[in-house]
Amino acid sequence: MKNKETGYSKTRLRSSYLTLVISVSLVLFLLGVLGLVLINARELSDYLRESISFSIWLDDEAKEPDIRMLQKDLDAKPYVKSTEYVSKDAAAVKMKNELGEDFISFLGDNPLPPSIDVYLYAGFTNPDSVAKIEKYVREYPFVKEVRYSESLLILINENVKKISLFLLVISTFLFLIALTIINNTIRLSIYSRRFLIRTMQLVGATRAFIRKPFLIQSAIHGLLAALVAMSLLMGLLYLIEKEFFLMFSFESTYLLILLGVSIIVTGVLINIISTFFSVNRYLSISEDKLYY
Repeated sequence: MKNKETGYSKTRLRSSYLTLVISVSLVLFLLGVLGLVLINARELSDYLRESISFSIWLDDEAKEPDIRMLQKDLDAKPYVKSTEYVSKDAAAVKMKNELGEDFISFLGDNPLPPSIDVYLYAGFTNPDSVAKIEKYVREYPFVKEVRYSESLLILINENVKKISLFLLVISTFLFLIALTIINNTIRLSIYSRRFLIRTMQLVGATRAFIRKPFLIQSAIHGLLAALVAMSLLMGLLYLIEKEFFLMFSFESTYLLILLGVSIIVTGVLINIISTFFSVNRYLSISEDKLYY
């Protein structure tokens, strides 16, 4: 009879541990999904801003060596991602494709000047930075005009800031919810062993001695839950890149590794901290209240 009761108790305990690990892993998985959204949102915003270019229009009489010198000078700048030289003929072909008709035969001449399209890194795609770059470029005597849409730059940067703030608020809110869920799950797990804690106190065990096995076990559960969550995330990443590779891509290996480490640290730390305070609560509670 005692063996049956002992086996039943062990089964219940293992079931409790399994429920705890699964619950924490699902919460960590949701936090990981949120992290993936934040990473991809940042990459998408950078890609959008870096796809905007401004054009440097050059004099028709500008010599090829001078143009190449300007292009190399711009390529060497830390704020320039890339440049593209567009000759008069290339500009005419591009315009013809956009208009759908040969405007040169109508005008009798090619009025388009040679130009250099400049693409900046995301951190420099704001009107102030572009204005400084424009001032520098205009020092070249063969530069006729610098063209860019200031209103478009302002609009994109404002929208990126709004979206970033919105994601930050949502992330904070969801993290607090996740913290609450994990804490409550662990408190329920410790509650089921409150009489064990009292028994250890009655035989003279110190508070630190009682806490130690709970904290170690909690750290192991947090690690297991984080590994399960990371496995689910890897599966989700594989599915997304396989089915929606044109819409989503996760190419930043460094950020993905950082996300994985953050999930592990979060899972272990939250488990340890919640367990510490939960065990302390039952170490200080009166015996009468153990039954409530």
